[in-house]
Amino acid sequence: MAKRLYEVWKGNNIFFFRGRLIFGPDARSIIITLLLIIVPVIIFCTSVARNLVDEISGNIAGYAILLVTVVLTIYLLLLLLLTSATDPGIVPRNLHPPTEEICYDSSASIDVGRQTPTPQLPPTKQVIVNGVPVRVKYCSTCQLYRPPRCSHCSVCDNCVERFDHHCPWVGQCIGVRNYRSFFLLISSSSILCIFIFSMSALNIKFLMDDYGTIWKAMKESPLSVVLMVYCFIFLWFVGGLTCFHLYLIGTNRTTYEAFRYHRLRVYDLGCLNNFGEVFCSKIKPSRNKFHAFVQENERGSTLGMTSGTYVGHLDGNRREKVEDDREIGGNLDKISQRREADADDA
Repeated sequence: MAKRLYEVWKGNNIFFFRGRLIFGPDARSIIITLLLIIVPVIIFCTSVARNLVDEISGNIAGYAILLVTVVLTIYLLLLLLLTSATDPGIVPRNLHPPTEEICYDSSASIDVGRQTPTPQLPPTKQVIVNGVPVRVKYCSTCQLYRPPRCSHCSVCDNCVERFDHHCPWVGQCIGVRNYRSFFLLISSSSILCIFIFSMSALNIKFLMDDYGTIWKAMKESPLSVVLMVYCFIFLWFVGGLTCFHLYLIGTNRTTYEAFRYHRLRVYDLGCLNNFGEVFCSKIKPSRNKFHAFVQENERGSTLGMTSGTYVGHLDGNRREKVEDDREIGGNLDKISQRREADADDA
């Protein structure tokens, strides 16, 4: 019986709706992200916003505050779904190694007068990008030379085009196809934090006018204080992340490149063109039809020469790669500390 691609997929992804939605293996973390968004909004709407509607009676501004909050929250949830459930730019795996790249060991043995060379694949090769030679690596898992700016995510076990990082908050890799929605997600989260913080402070101001002192106002509406503290803390995270990615977009770099190749400037097209490439270009179609049926020979194991024959020497870096992927997916403080250390060494 024919199977669909998502049913025989070799990566660690989780699929829903027969392959139409694709998530990373840590998709459960989205529940935490949802709670971090929805719970404060519910508290704000049922407590602070309701009091503001009463305070600004006879004015549409009170209801506008409530409307803006609801619209921003729905927008955030849609961006979270787009970022988490979209193919980030997975490069399809090869069933066979690229035979045209195979070379032979010069120290081949001679057996009964017959040469028996050992086939090998070069671990790297050079391609030209914008007139500059760039080294690309061979991926022993996907059996291909990764395109420029592509990296293998050890969490999802896929090669991803323009790999930025694996984000545990959205449970998905961030790549060429979902980077725009990811940036809009963190920037819109910053705006929502600022908005709720400001409206909670306005509510304290109204209460202070009624009760005379700020302490009595805070005692009358402790939830406003809680929301202000919550938004202030999270604004440091999502706001800092937004500023960091604005810098990356302006220089046309990814988090992965900034982390490991901080002097790379091959892809810089100028600030305006870099922003246009991210926000104004058409999103590339997925290279994988997860819902489509696959033939029996397409899902069979690799025949003939296995990757272990000629890329065993590449496995030594795999543990380091796993640690790097998880570290890059962490918070902004780790990235900032690494950049400061690099600057000190220089």
